[in-house]
Amino acid sequence: MHIPDMKTGVDVILASPRGFCAGVVRAIETVKLTIESSQAPVYVLHEIVHNRHVISELEGLGAKFVKDLAEIPEGETCIFSAHGVSAATETQAKQHKLRTIDATCPLVTSIHRMVEQYHQNGFDVIIIGHHGHPEVEGTAGRVAHKVHVVANESEAEDILVSDPHKVAYVTQTTLSQQDVIGVKSVLERRFPGIKGPAKSNICYATQNRQNAVRYLAGKTDLIFVVGSKNSSNSNRLRETAEKSGGKSYLIDDCHDIQREWLQKVSVVGVTAGASAPERLVDGVLVWLQKHVGVRSIVEMQGKEEHISFRPAAQS
Repeated sequence: MHIPDMKTGVDVILASPRGFCAGVVRAIETVKLTIESSQAPVYVLHEIVHNRHVISELEGLGAKFVKDLAEIPEGETCIFSAHGVSAATETQAKQHKLRTIDATCPLVTSIHRMVEQYHQNGFDVIIIGHHGHPEVEGTAGRVAHKVHVVANESEAEDILVSDPHKVAYVTQTTLSQQDVIGVKSVLERRFPGIKGPAKSNICYATQNRQNAVRYLAGKTDLIFVVGSKNSSNSNRLRETAEKSGGKSYLIDDCHDIQREWLQKVSVVGVTAGASAPERLVDGVLVWLQKHVGVRSIVEMQGKEEHISFRPAAQS
């Protein structure tokens, strides 16, 4: 989008990368392709991704989002969200004779396999993540027992395991490194032989977007993070900006912006969570042009992402 320079207004720096990650693109395309090839409705267990604009668009195409498999008539098609589901949910879907399509992000699926392998080898598995988050619940539900969710250092101090010499950990993909460092340090002190991933479980896209926000924090007076309030990765972007010394607001779209936020602001940074469409960023730019004026728009140089995943198929 080109906006001519103005004598008054703000300069805008766009984060790069920002917005949709490969897992989100795969999940959304899976729903769209399933709707095209099936007679609507197509049922989706939970929100396919955490963004209300995406959900509204897919509902308009014929998707029906449900909280429980019992809401889906027997024999219908059910898509599992990008966050993944428990083994019990998969079993229940078979019992309901549902045609299932697993849109779980492949990076989350790799963590599922890791948890299952540790469990088979007799380890207690600790998941560093947020209680109640669908990804964490799905990951914990891959095994029947000896799995623990730890959200902070205090919980890491208190966790009880069956054998302190056979402990492993994984992390929620949408955390920030700051979320993990302290908890991991406590676990390593309490369980010196703890096993873990060779590389961080934090998604490459999550990490890239957080790195971009750290850069923006040093170059801007204010950062808008476009993303829904229930989006973990979007919340982590806002927190990362704040911890990096930047002032930041998490907004669903341009309608959330308050003009007083921009008083005495010269440079605005804009990014978007991994489940937020680029059109919402465009909407923020239009709002800024209309209400405060925009002198210039520059896109920062960031890490290019070339990973892509094929849409999921019916199992």
